[in-house]
Amino acid sequence: MFKEFKEFAMKGNVLDMAIGIIIGGAFTPIVKSLVDDVLMPPLGLLLGNVDFSNLFVVLKAGEGGVSSFSTLAAAKEAGAVTLNYGLFANSILAFLIVAFAVFMMVKSINRWKREEEVAPAPTAKACPFCATDIPLAASRCPHCTSEIAA
Repeated sequence: MFKEFKEFAMKGNVLDMAIGIIIGGAFTPIVKSLVDDVLMPPLGLLLGNVDFSNLFVVLKAGEGGVSSFSTLAAAKEAGAVTLNYGLFANSILAFLIVAFAVFMMVKSINRWKREEEVAPAPTAKACPFCATDIPLAASRCPHCTSEIAA
């Protein structure tokens, strides 16, 4: 049983998948930083100084009945129940960036594979009389001695 498991675990697909998961886990904080720190601030400026991480709707007022908060952190601190659509927008953008990066990576890998799979030029042809493979330059079949038209 251990030997079968070892054979399964050492197959190329399983190792490739494990490497992909590890790289994906390491790639996630990079994409999150790209979205939160690089893309969203200029987008917020273009939309009138909007901070997407602070876009929320108060569903239930916090302590003391206060239902208006300037930041999401203040709302959470007061115990308010919020619907955080700004954080959701950040997550969607991060997902789209990751999906696009994976698409581009798979596309380039597939292009490399297609280049590798190009078949070499044929070096032989079939004799029309006996169907034996003969060199392209041959004018007579070595098997049946028939003359081959050029």
